[in-house]
Order: sequence, then C-alpha cells, then structure tokens
Amino acid sequence: MRIQALTLAAASAALLAPTTPPPDPPDPLGGPETQIEAAVSAADLLAKVRNCTAVSQGRYRNDSGTAANIPVCGQGDAVFWKADMDIDCDGQSTGHCNSATDPYFSGSTAFQQSDGRYLSAEHLPYIVVPAPSGIWDYRAHGIRGGSVAAVVYGGRVQYAVVGDVGPRDIIGEASYATAKALGIPPDPRRGGAASGVTYIVFKNSRVKPIEDAAAAATTGQQLAKRFVGAK
Repeated sequence: MRIQALTLAAASAALLAPTTPPPDPPDPLGGPETQIEAAVSAADLLAKVRNCTAVSQGRYRNDSGTAANIPVCGQGDAVFWKADMDIDCDGQSTGHCNSATDPYFSGSTAFQQSDGRYLSAEHLPYIVVPAPSGIWDYRAHGIRGGSVAAVVYGGRVQYAVVGDVGPRDIIGEASYATAKALGIPPDPRRGGAASGVTYIVFKNSRVKPIEDAAAAATTGQQLAKRFVGAK
C-alpha cells in the first residue's frame, strides 16, 4: 500500500484552501459501483439453471463407487451440472501441484498452452469434463479445450476454461486455481468440496490462447450476461 506524505508547504497550503471540496471528476470507467452492478451474480446464474433438461443419455458419479445420479443439463447456449469438486493438480509441476503433493499427479493435461507446454493447475482456473462416452460427449455440444465456463459456489462466481478430460463416468473436478478462487480448500489430498458446485459451460465459446485467464474472465462475463438475459 502506498502512502503519500504531505510536505510542510503542501500542508500549509491545504489549511488556506477553501473548505468546500471540488466535485469529483467523472470516472470514465463508471466506477466500482457500476462495475459491481454490471457483474452477473451467483444468484443470477443459479436462478437460470434451477431446472434441468437432461442432454446426457445417462448419469455420472461424483467419485468412484458412489451412486450415478448427476445428469448433464442443457439451457439455451450452455450446458451445466451440479456436483462436488475434486482438485485437479495435473500439468506443469509447481510448488503446490507436483508428485509430492498429489499422489495421483500427472505431468500432462488433455489440452496444451500456446507454447506447447501442458497447463498449470496451480495458476490457471480450468475445469475437467468427462471423456466422451455413451453417457455424454462434450464435443457434440460445441465444447472443446478453451471453452469458457462459469463455476458457482458459496455465492461466488469464477470464470474458467475447459482444460482437462477425466474419467468417462465421473464428473465434478476443477484445477487448484479454480478451487482457491472460490474459497474451496485446494489441497489435492484433502481439499475440494463435497457438494454444492455448479458448472456452467458456454457452447461454441473459446479463449485463445487457452492460458489467458484474463480473457476467460472477460469473455465469461459477456457470455454470462447474455445467458441470464442481462441488459
């Protein structure tokens, strides 16, 4: 935090200045209040996906050995599901994502950065989609690596990209960075959320390069506004 120090001369001048402060100049960006009003809230998104029209031919499990009771639903220009969140720490080896911190660590992800390296789960918010199967094929709905998603949990919204592919019969996983941004414990061994996570993926969307998290956030806001019908 920077602190400006007034010089003695400046302080004296301030004492002699008129007591009525000048009006604040107009904010060309609309100010923080306008930006907050323009953002799509978690409540807005959850209201839009309250009802499910299943687009999957079957249902997914949260984890191996649990009941298969999670459908993939369709709503307008998006698909969505409501599940838990397991932590994906695959891809680049980093301080929090490596073979020592994650017993299931893999040095690769299904999709790669523009420089050919695998994604960084610690630094890039991304979600995991199930591998194509008879239950559901994400590719048939205009979804691919770099597609934009909104992840909703605990009143927060985090925009992410589709960055990895998981087991054919399990759903509900996202990167270390996604979990951390949502306030979910991101530790790959003991972290995650048991339930209450909503994943909304926008059809025919894509961020290039896939590792551009800022572009995912900007694009996600635009797509979310359109999805909920915001002006």
